[in-house]
Amino acid sequence: MAWMQRWNFIARARLERELWDAFERGEDPEALVAQALQESQSGDDNQRFRLEVWQSTLTRIRKIEALMRDRQPPAGPPPSSSPVPPPPSADPE
Repeated sequence: MAWMQRWNFIARARLERELWDAFERGEDPEALVAQALQESQSGDDNQRFRLEVWQSTLTRIRKIEALMRDRQPPAGPPPSSSPVPPPPSADPE
């Protein structure tokens, strides 16, 4: 049955989201993966599956971090020399 988990996209997405949420909270994803490694050594198929998903997710997190670090921030709109004109009034004349 463990091989079926590999094809369960919903279960994979939930596990990926767990690691992403922890990363966004400022937790150390490497420490979480190391903890999952220790837990997977008990022989539990669910823990081994979590480790497999988290290891691949950690790789993606680090790749995205590297891409974002090397990228320049997007340029904002050019400064305008005149203020934005007010919208036309709806007063009937």
